[in-house]
Amino acid sequence: MAAATETDVCIIGAGPVGLFAVFQCGMLKMRSVVVDALDAIGGQCIALYPEKPIYDIPAYPSIDAAALIERLIAQAAPFAPDYRLGRRVETLAREGDGRLRLTTSAGDTILARAVIIAAGAGAFGPNRPPLEGLEQYEGSSVFYAVQRREAFRGKRVVIAGGGDSAVDWAVSLADVAASVAVVHRRPKFRAAPETVSRMEALAEAGRVQLVVPYQLLALHGANGILSGVEVATLKGETQVIPADILLPFFGLAMELGPIADWGLGLDRNHITVAAATCATNVAGVFAVGDVASYPGKLKLILQGFSECAMAAHAIHPLVYPDVALHFEYSTTKGVPAAA
Repeated sequence: MAAATETDVCIIGAGPVGLFAVFQCGMLKMRSVVVDALDAIGGQCIALYPEKPIYDIPAYPSIDAAALIERLIAQAAPFAPDYRLGRRVETLAREGDGRLRLTTSAGDTILARAVIIAAGAGAFGPNRPPLEGLEQYEGSSVFYAVQRREAFRGKRVVIAGGGDSAVDWAVSLADVAASVAVVHRRPKFRAAPETVSRMEALAEAGRVQLVVPYQLLALHGANGILSGVEVATLKGETQVIPADILLPFFGLAMELGPIADWGLGLDRNHITVAAATCATNVAGVFAVGDVASYPGKLKLILQGFSECAMAAHAIHPLVYPDVALHFEYSTTKGVPAAA
């Protein structure tokens, strides 16, 4: 049996929030081991939408997901994180000295003073629409993620859904696709208002077709090649939209996997945490990013980054119990206190 790897913090998840957790811990002189079930660093940003524009990163009006991951990897690099990819954490137990012992599906044993769960959507897969014959089109005409925008150049694209992914890709693909139609069951969209406004402006200009209120009904085509998407209203009115590509964006089926058996407080596949520290009900275990739940939570990468800072500061006394943390930004030094 291989010797246990000792570290200050074990971070579960190598997506954008997990990577920023490495940086925040490193700034407080805490070492990190990062475990992720995927074979590449980047989480959903790399696995599902590397070219998707992200709008909630300060100083970047827009940045593609892959570029964001590249910069976060570079930011974390000086702290030499130990990446353990292509494996998932299986068990969590407490040692007699208070440390946490984690084992992985690849046989790793990791001893850490604290654990940060940055698992995003957990073990994820797409929510598939209940359409007859869907499987024969998957991978050729039906896709649940956009890996390359250029793959859709000149194609007739139908996007189904009303969330951020549907709206963001409608805006982004309008420049490359022959046509873009957005199918949604109601005229309101669950996306950033500014992006919705852009999509509506494209619709007014005739570059995006808003097919509302409709839902997917059937696929038309043969041998895995799509020719049209049939949609229907709740009243039974139907129409067929000519299409080469269908992008169903109905979210991810989230599964925590073994983490769900660790005795953590759960709220519908999310982990409940203290809002000020991101601490769970299990001592030494913290959760940040999309997997964390507390009143007022916003599912933004931006908020996940903030949670990393709060968790790292809460973890510091667990790693350095005899060291008081005096932390202030250099810009505040020498500024007199308010009278």
